[in-house]
Amino acid sequence: MAPELVTQRLSLRSWRDEDLEPFAALNGDPRVMEFYPKMLDRAESDASAARIREHLDHHDFGLWAVEVRSGAPFIGYVGLSTPAFTEHFTPCVEIGWRLAYDHWGRGYATEAARRVVRYAFEKLQLPEIVSFTAPLNLRSQQVMQRIGMCSNSSDSFEHPMLPELHPLRRHVLYRVSRATWSERHCADTDG
Repeated sequence: MAPELVTQRLSLRSWRDEDLEPFAALNGDPRVMEFYPKMLDRAESDASAARIREHLDHHDFGLWAVEVRSGAPFIGYVGLSTPAFTEHFTPCVEIGWRLAYDHWGRGYATEAARRVVRYAFEKLQLPEIVSFTAPLNLRSQQVMQRIGMCSNSSDSFEHPMLPELHPLRRHVLYRVSRATWSERHCADTDG
C-alpha cells in the first residue's frame, strides 16, 4: 500500500468514496480535459477512480488523491503510473496530474509533483521518470520543467493509443533521471 505523502500545503493520500463526485466534475470539465481524448461521464469517471484506487491500495505507488490541508478535501490527483503501451521509452514510470480548474495557478501541481519525484527517487529508487503530453499543453510542460524534467525533440512520438490523424496524437516526452535529479536537488538544498 502506498504511503501518504505530505507537502507544505497538500496531502497526497488514498482515495475515499467522497472523492468520486468532485472527480467526476473535473473529468467532465472541458477546460481540465482539453488535452485528453475525451471527457468522462460519471460511470467512466467512477470506473477510472476504482482502477486508480485499487492500484494505489495494493502497490507502493500510484495516483494519489490530492487534498489541500487548509480546506479543500479533494482537488484531483498527482502520482505515478506505468503506461499501457509500447514506445521507444517504455517500459517506464510516468508522473502525471489532473487537477480541478478552480485550483489551477496556485502551484499545487508543481508542489505535489516535486514530492512525488522525491518519493520515486529516494524511496522507490527508480532510475528515471518520464512525462508526456500534447505539444499545445504548455501548462503541463511548464510543470514538467519546474520539477526538473527536460525534453528532446528526438523523443517526440505519436501516441499509439490514439488513432492516426487525431489532433492530440503527437506527444512530447520529458525525462529526469535519478542521477540528474540528485545533482539538482543537492544544489538546490545546499545553496
